[in-house]
Amino acid sequence: MRILIAEDDFVSRRFLFKFLNRYGECDLVVDGLEALDACLMAIKENKLYDLICLDIMMPKVDGVKVLKSIRDLENQKGISPEKRSKIIMITALGETQLVQNAFEIGCDAYAAKPIDTAKLVKVLEDFGMIQEKE
Repeated sequence: MRILIAEDDFVSRRFLFKFLNRYGECDLVVDGLEALDACLMAIKENKLYDLICLDIMMPKVDGVKVLKSIRDLENQKGISPEKRSKIIMITALGETQLVQNAFEIGCDAYAAKPIDTAKLVKVLEDFGMIQEKE
């Protein structure tokens, strides 16, 4: 599984990397522009990310704008809904409007900081990315 972690906070980025690294190959970026560059390169190389963890509040370009750009790119390239990246928006905010906007644009799930790893595992299982433990 290919995973992109877009998170400007070092502690959160490191935590997500250590947790998700057991499930796949993780790329790390620290702002919205780097996230867009990584996604553009992935689409160009036809090696889409299976999972993108996208912080809502990032420098340069915020996560909601990055989400919209990714979904627009996928649509332009004719990537079918079942093949597109699963995107989890991550937020420390109680901003329900931002989260609602993200769902309207096309995010697949959201996680509040601090990240609850049990809930994150459940989301990954629901996405069919990992197997449930017996």
